[in-house]
Amino acid sequence: MRMAFPAKQKEQSPFVAARKVGEVISFVRNDHEVIGKIEKILENSVIVQITKDDAEAIGVPSDRTVVSHKNYHVFE
Repeated sequence: MRMAFPAKQKEQSPFVAARKVGEVISFVRNDHEVIGKIEKILENSVIVQITKDDAEAIGVPSDRTVVSHKNYHVFE
């Protein structure tokens, strides 16, 4: 029998805690600046909706991509 231990709650940084779905962010991937909207906020990253043109430019198969909290800037 395996024992389950509760997951440790990590303290969120103020930057991550301030993020909201729908915020516009920018990030650089493959030397291409991409602008998109946050769709979902995860512990270490966000899921971002981007344009199909940007998806082609950065080489991803969909108009959604994952971006680490360390790798984007929020438009104010």
